[in-house]
Amino acid sequence: MNRSNRGANTNVAQMIVDILLVYVVYAIEKALYGNYLRETTYLKCFALVIVFGVVYILANKEARIYNVTLFFYLDRFWKLLSKSWLIASITTIVFMYLYNPGLGARRFHLHFLLMMYVAICLNMLVSRFAQMSTSDKQAPRSAFVGVFEEYERFNYYLNKTSMKLDNVGYILKRGTLEQKVFNVLGNLSDLENIIRKYELDNIYFMLHENDNLESIQQYIDICLEMGVTVKVIMDVRGGRLMSRPNSYVSSVGTYPLITYHTVTLNVYEQFVKRAVDIFISLVGIIITSPIMIVTAIAIKLDSPGPVLFKQQRVGQNGRSFDIYKFRSMCENAESMKKDLLDKNEMDGVMFVLRDDPRVTRVGKFIRKTSIDELPQFFNVLKGEMSIVGTRPPTVDEVSQYRRSQWRRISIKPGITGMWQVNGRNDITSFDKVVEFDLNYIDNWSLLLDLKIILKTIRVLVTRKGAY
Repeated sequence: MNRSNRGANTNVAQMIVDILLVYVVYAIEKALYGNYLRETTYLKCFALVIVFGVVYILANKEARIYNVTLFFYLDRFWKLLSKSWLIASITTIVFMYLYNPGLGARRFHLHFLLMMYVAICLNMLVSRFAQMSTSDKQAPRSAFVGVFEEYERFNYYLNKTSMKLDNVGYILKRGTLEQKVFNVLGNLSDLENIIRKYELDNIYFMLHENDNLESIQQYIDICLEMGVTVKVIMDVRGGRLMSRPNSYVSSVGTYPLITYHTVTLNVYEQFVKRAVDIFISLVGIIITSPIMIVTAIAIKLDSPGPVLFKQQRVGQNGRSFDIYKFRSMCENAESMKKDLLDKNEMDGVMFVLRDDPRVTRVGKFIRKTSIDELPQFFNVLKGEMSIVGTRPPTVDEVSQYRRSQWRRISIKPGITGMWQVNGRNDITSFDKVVEFDLNYIDNWSLLLDLKIILKTIRVLVTRKGAY
């Protein structure tokens, strides 16, 4: 894997807000003008607005306005935003006078520029307040290792940025509880269990310039093997740690930050993937709602018990959630499972049984056609799953994972994935399932997701590996 992660620190949400702001100001001014201008003139005005928007966004990006590590000082932001507005304004004014769109268009655009500047200043205050008050629920769960005084200084810088962290606690290098240290999670020697217990996404290592850098290498290896992102905050002279292709350098205040990762951190791609998940899940719910209604009725008539089967599964980095499926088994299926474990056809921690006696008549049909999976569109909509990802494991399965297998849950599980389109239940080796999942994580791209979705459609038609 060799990802550049150029957009890893990009505040995509703020960029989208700025794009919408340009259009909203244009729409407001057009409403104020009413029918004063002809439609052809409005098209010329809109063309100038588009040019302004493109130049303004690019100027902001060049000034690092959209970088989450940039300190928010009101005067500094105001100067940077004013400079971007001025560059975009001069560019469009030059265009306007070179191509002479007419007196009405010139007046419209000059008014637009003034309104835009006021909107930019107001948005600067509102957006910052919104970022400070926004819940950290979706922020990566993080723990810190190192000298506590250094952590306090780093955290001071961190609070001046737009970076969101769910600060879970502090990991001691050695020894017992120290004075002033908050929420100690344990010692570094027990790092693997701490990651499992607290469902961590990131580990921050705070290092002095005189620290033995090689001493943390084994812990970096543990984190990467488990799919946990590592951020090393250190002196510049520690750059020799940058020996891996899956890493990049950034900074927070005066602290250089080296990030090691095994999953993509590119915010642009993550944003697009989430947008696609929301769109497909909404469309899927709407299109398949008649099928779901008929299925619910059939399940109710076929056997006693609830229509939906709700089971706790393990999501990204160990977070548990309730997965939804149409019930395809008898009501007491979970209690019967222990009597069938010796018949398991899967080599490993997964349980697969081709002729499972717990499956009902309707259940056989909806499992064969994958209709039982349709309620998972709601899991995707809630953000617990993705359309394409790794297979969502049970809590029992994850409790038996080796360290190297933990990395398969370093991303959101999916309704479909490499396992489903490469044999599904015909695969009898759990190690092979893990291999497919890790291959997906290492080679993930939006294009790969599209390929898997298209292959899934083919698998659904042929019903390959479904029973």
